[in-house]
Amino acid sequence: MRNAINRRQATYAVIGAGVTILVRPTRAAEITLKHSHNLPLDSPLHKRATEMWAEIRAVTNGRVAVQIERGDGTLETLVDGGLAFMTLAGNGLASLVPPFDIQATPFGFRNPQQVYAALDGALGDYLHEEALAKGIYSSPGGCFENGMHQLTCTTKPIRTAADLQGLKMRIPGTPFYQDYFKSQGAVIVTVPLTRTYEALKNGQAEAQDDPWDVVELFKFYEVQKYASVTDHSWSGYNLLASRKVWQSLPEDVRSVIERTAKKYVALQRSDTDSLNEELRLHLEHNGMVFNTADQGSLRASLPAFYPRWKGHVGQKTWDILENQVGKLG
Repeated sequence: MRNAINRRQATYAVIGAGVTILVRPTRAAEITLKHSHNLPLDSPLHKRATEMWAEIRAVTNGRVAVQIERGDGTLETLVDGGLAFMTLAGNGLASLVPPFDIQATPFGFRNPQQVYAALDGALGDYLHEEALAKGIYSSPGGCFENGMHQLTCTTKPIRTAADLQGLKMRIPGTPFYQDYFKSQGAVIVTVPLTRTYEALKNGQAEAQDDPWDVVELFKFYEVQKYASVTDHSWSGYNLLASRKVWQSLPEDVRSVIERTAKKYVALQRSDTDSLNEELRLHLEHNGMVFNTADQGSLRASLPAFYPRWKGHVGQKTWDILENQVGKLG
């Protein structure tokens, strides 16, 4: 595979050589569960989640076995208990728990470190309670990294907000998040992440909004020429459990899962942060042309957008965010 990914795989080989996990093969698991995500097998999330569940099985002496399934598990299945675990971006969960859209607030976070402080602190605690009320257990300190969002385009570099006028853009998330780009004059194209490559290739969409690791892992560089550094938003993958399933687990098992999840979330965040920093050179090597966009022009619509956004995520959610990152607007 490509050099950037090969370097990451080498890192995992070192980690694997340094940690020995022994699971008794003769003992059948007492608890068998499933975890759904939709990222590629060579993504940092899949690799770290695989290691995480292996360690959990080892620490519980083989009692717990969790199988990872790649696919589009639904929130309905999670709430009903047909699925035990799911990793999902906040803007995906926001369709059921609107305050989770706060994670994607346009220009709400300056960098991933600021995000981690908020989600591992008061903001994360509040979101946990909001999810629990809707039948979902959001693992404390359990939000894996995706990264700061950037813009890529087939037809032109995006230098200012004026370049978004009339541009067909694949934008993830809720209509409230998409409204930010509509306010800039963009035409929103809604397709799942797993179908975005085809939408960009066939011209259904001209541009898309995601971190560099997604551009790499889903090979968007094959169908996108221009890469614009905007740092306009952030997303990560919340480790979610069905409340029904979670409450059925023995207390000691729940403790092991929470403790181990925090360990592997920290490792995955480091993996992904490093990858996002490294990828510019690699994407340039694959023909992408980079520019730094004018953030000032992209922020110009925020005074009109933020009141609508605040009404969507809720005043309390907004207040907690501003207490942690400073006044926005």
